[in-house]
Amino acid sequence: MPLVSMTDMLNKALEGKYAVGQYNINNLEWTQAILGAAEEEKSPVILGVSEGAARHIGGFYTVVKMVEGLIHDMKITVPVAIHLDHGSSFDKCKEAIDAGFTSVMIDGSHHSIDENIEMTKKVVEYAHAKGVSVEAEVGTVGGQEDDVIGGIMYADLNECIRIVKETGIDTLAPALGSVHGPYHGEPNLGFKEMEEVRDAVQVPLVLHGGTGIPKHDIDKAISLGTSKINVNTENQIAFARVVREVLAAKPDAYDPRTFIVPGREAIKETVKGKIREFGSNNKA
Repeated sequence: MPLVSMTDMLNKALEGKYAVGQYNINNLEWTQAILGAAEEEKSPVILGVSEGAARHIGGFYTVVKMVEGLIHDMKITVPVAIHLDHGSSFDKCKEAIDAGFTSVMIDGSHHSIDENIEMTKKVVEYAHAKGVSVEAEVGTVGGQEDDVIGGIMYADLNECIRIVKETGIDTLAPALGSVHGPYHGEPNLGFKEMEEVRDAVQVPLVLHGGTGIPKHDIDKAISLGTSKINVNTENQIAFARVVREVLAAKPDAYDPRTFIVPGREAIKETVKGKIREFGSNNKA
């Protein structure tokens, strides 16, 4: 199965009232775990790659070749997209696209809406000419993830309408109360605003900061047009917990596979649970 863009999988999710998960990858084992979970659950999957993770792995080109190699060797048959998460500029998005990414997010949310639209329009023109899908953000998601730090700022409805209409993006991430990283207390999502945005823009919506949101809130967000949900922190916590347990039980262990393999399995089980929670199982 060759790599695909997000467009078809998210439009199907919007119509079918489920969400496709974006699970961020950090290394080879992370990618193995996520691809393995998606294949077992027969779910389409989006591999999220932040600029920081790409640097850690070696570069955009290395990321693409690693994913392509695993798809071949693991005999993956489900649709897989590689998506640049929170692309900081046109140049970074272009670099990822040229390396073989099938989807990019241009995050101009920290700029004025006019600058955001201008950046996004440029990315869309380049990406769509190459069959690559584009996500944009309005408002700011709270917390910190990699290079991205922000306080919660709700998306403005008129700005959401403008960016979709003026740029032709495939999917929109309206910031409506979610955060990157762990929640402190109960998440407080703006469902009324989510419904207004969905009705106004008519494109699949994205929920960033999917870790720690209760199932009833996930279900409600999906019912209100959320078709892509991003998960990263939950997998990191699961991996770290198991690695700590293994090293505590085997303090003399030094072969990295001793703790990386159980950690990888923890990620896989976490992703399988998310796939079922989002309803994308058996949708490939």
